[in-house]
Amino acid sequence: MSFSSLVPSPSPSALVTLDRVAARTADGPTLFSDLSLAFGRERTGVVGRNGVGKTTLLRLIAGLSEPGDGTVMRAGRVGFLQQAVGSPADAAVPDALGVAGGLQTIARVLAGMGTADDLAEADWTLEDRIADALVEVGLAGLDPRRSIRSLSGGEQTRLRLAALLLDTPDLLVLDEPTNHLDREGRAIVAGVLERWKGGAVVVSHDRSLLRRMDRIVELSSLGAAVYGGGYDLYAERKAAERAAAEQGLESAERDAGRVARETRSAVEKKARRDKAGRAFAARKSEPKILLGAMAERAENSGARENRLAQRRAAEAEAVLTGARERVERVRALDIPLPPTGLASGRAVASLLDATWDAPDGRRIVGPVSLRLTGPERVAVAGPNGAGKTTLLRLLSGDLTPSSGRVERTAQAALLDQEAALLRPDETLIEAYRRLNPAATANAAQAALARFLFRNAAAQRVVGTLSGGERLRAGLACVMTGERPPQLLILDEPTNHLDLESIAAVEAALSAWDGALVVVSHDDEFLAAVGVGRTLRLV
Repeated sequence: MSFSSLVPSPSPSALVTLDRVAARTADGPTLFSDLSLAFGRERTGVVGRNGVGKTTLLRLIAGLSEPGDGTVMRAGRVGFLQQAVGSPADAAVPDALGVAGGLQTIARVLAGMGTADDLAEADWTLEDRIADALVEVGLAGLDPRRSIRSLSGGEQTRLRLAALLLDTPDLLVLDEPTNHLDREGRAIVAGVLERWKGGAVVVSHDRSLLRRMDRIVELSSLGAAVYGGGYDLYAERKAAERAAAEQGLESAERDAGRVARETRSAVEKKARRDKAGRAFAARKSEPKILLGAMAERAENSGARENRLAQRRAAEAEAVLTGARERVERVRALDIPLPPTGLASGRAVASLLDATWDAPDGRRIVGPVSLRLTGPERVAVAGPNGAGKTTLLRLLSGDLTPSSGRVERTAQAALLDQEAALLRPDETLIEAYRRLNPAATANAAQAALARFLFRNAAAQRVVGTLSGGERLRAGLACVMTGERPPQLLILDEPTNHLDLESIAAVEAALSAWDGALVVVSHDDEFLAAVGVGRTLRLV
């Protein structure tokens, strides 16, 4: 591991170099400062807690934002793939690819209507290059007349990636490129990055994708730490850092205790000496001048010992404080889920030939049957558009089946990707008490504190929370009330979580004794929470 402050000089092979860069939010607070990094023709994964400034870093690299301090130098062309981009209602595939003008030029020439400029500008390789780029992103044969809005979110992401490949930048900059993609889409993006010959900087929490990186940059308010290798080596070193920090804290606590004991012992010894001195003086058997000198020596000696003891105690306390801060920085997030007492043989929920049709009569899902018994863990899988979210809403009771039956014999709670049960304009305290009407303000504060929303954080407005914070807040509201659910239904819970939060949710759900139905394209998450079977939709 190396820290960014150790590599301030730009590399001659760097495509983009950041020198002592600072970034601030729109309302003033600093995200990071004194950041020095260089990006060349390697694949760099960028990780860090939600809200630390990862997307801001990508925008600085791409030249879409200016640093508050420092400089950003570019020696190559940069292509940026944002998480979401709005498109005009009439935009078609060529518009997304950035080739509409080039195709129109070719069409005019072929129709005999081209000008001399058209003949000079016509790129006769364009159509072949478009076809190759679409094959590369798994969209071979895509009708160029298709509206962008008619494509799924995953198809739109891959189309924008194809546009970058056509543009052939020196450095690809990708912000969460596999978010909202199914397994096929994730594999396609990973394959594109493996075959890419230029440099790439990728913000992602997709562990499978991060394993393909050449290095990992961890961004924090303290700066950037650089770890050579992919995700597994990064995770191994982070675990070693946590172990070292815990050992350092134990050592600091022992030293502080020893200093405190020695200080108390010195104070007690001095008290005994003072007592003996007073008894000696009370006998008045020595001249006053000698007694005065003895008293002065004792006082000076005692003052020196007292200053030494205070200095050693202050040093030990400073070391202890530093050790606690290091542990706090690397300590894994903990999410406490209360037990449900769900018996292994108890019926939880069932669907029997359940269907749901849209208002226009289109069949969205079904017929599908599913029976949940005890603390089972079931994954719902299928390609984008197969009706997975609709199935979850049927199971939770948010939707009524068009035909068939849905039965629930246990308390259930649905948390979607945006934790929509929380209202954007309410505080966390207000959300908790709305969802748990019997809770007092103190009970709500205590419950939120268990999920790390302590003190003033419990008064935060839901709309200001990051995706990871919203999921944590949603869990706090539904899992700690008077009747915690025995069935938890999750829709892509890791989409907006950072790596630390994903690990915390995995650990919490793995230890929880309730039933779980989850939609997720993250196979590692499904394995970690103990999914035992999969219901596949087509």
